Amino acid sequence: MKDFSLDIYRELLETLQRQGYQLIGYADYLKLKVESRKTKDEKFVILRHDVDAKPLNSLKTAQIEHSLGAKATYYFRKPTSDSSLKGRGLTEPEIIRAIVKLGHEIGYHYEDLSLCDGDADKAWGHFQTWLDYFRQYYAVDTICMHGSPTSQWDNKDLWKKYDYKTLGIIGEPYLDTDFSKVFYLTDTGRCWDGYKVSVRDKIPTYQDKWTSKGLVWHTTAQLIKAIEENRLPADVMITTHPQRWTNDAKAWYLELVTQTVKNWIKKLWIRN
Repeated sequence: MKDFSLDIYRELLETLQRQGYQLIGYADYLKLKVESRKTKDEKFVILRHDVDAKPLNSLKTAQIEHSLGAKATYYFRKPTSDSSLKGRGLTEPEIIRAIVKLGHEIGYHYEDLSLCDGDADKAWGHFQTWLDYFRQYYAVDTICMHGSPTSQWDNKDLWKKYDYKTLGIIGEPYLDTDFSKVFYLTDTGRCWDGYKVSVRDKIPTYQDKWTSKGLVWHTTAQLIKAIEENRLPADVMITTHPQRWTNDAKAWYLELVTQTVKNWIKKLWIRN
């Protein structure tokens, strides 16, 4: 079974469920914490998806999750022209509506400070415009920054001047999650130890804590084996980029080559 295929993604979710994990979205996790309903025996995986490209791939992962009774959060970026949808018969708004219909959460994957060249006032207005756009399709409760690795601006810095909670947002994963308790996994770099080549999609304060306990894997098969051996903590956030997950052979190899080149560039970027 190929890594980063839809088949192995399903196997990953099924393994988590067999080991007693509830698969939920980020807003549900925050509400659960606020209502103090979590018992010590409950185990949760927050399924977070950053939809950076190829939104049709997100619909496919959403369908897999729905078929398993799982819920997830899909963070969509400001819409751009996407050639991957050409001739597919679906627009991005239609894909968003379909994902919502499957019972999943939609959020805004913001990058406003980068798009506005570091101008916080302009970025705040830009943020509100696109938050309103996504609220046409879903009552957005949570947001998540896009790393914008080629930008000098960290999009989270917008919140040094403004407060997203004044707009009814209850959480932002990087700012409202206690990562001393929630184990963070991301497929950044098209692997599960991609924090080594990530510019911003990482939790530096707690990364060493978890890796020192041996909680680091490269492939999905290795991760699945660790789950079967009960080696994961009780609370986990798994972040994936659905553009990487496909059963289409041509798209799979193209993503492999593209991501390998990106990783080389990121290594040079971080080093310099």
